[in-house]
Amino acid sequence: MYRPLPKELRLGFSEIHDLGVFAKEFIPKGTNFGMTHLQFGENLIRTPLGGFINHSDDPNCEKAKLKFTKDKNFLFNKWNLITIKDIKEGEELTLTYTFYKL
Repeated sequence: MYRPLPKELRLGFSEIHDLGVFAKEFIPKGTNFGMTHLQFGENLIRTPLGGFINHSDDPNCEKAKLKFTKDKNFLFNKWNLITIKDIKEGEELTLTYTFYKL
């Protein structure tokens, strides 16, 4: 069954900006929540996870870039969200924006 967010996460009102992504339970450092963004050429697509995570100068997550090449005519990049700190239940997940200007 399709889930817009991993089962451990929920959307909620953020003190940073509007809506954010929050932990429904304790999440250990090193957890990979899957894809946040996908890039084909100049086109950048955000998943629900990538669309609601907020910026922080002291983030608890980071994006890990994965490159895929089927052949020289088909290249795309994918970014996954990975926790870089333990995250407490109720805590907002954040990362440092690299695609957008604040």
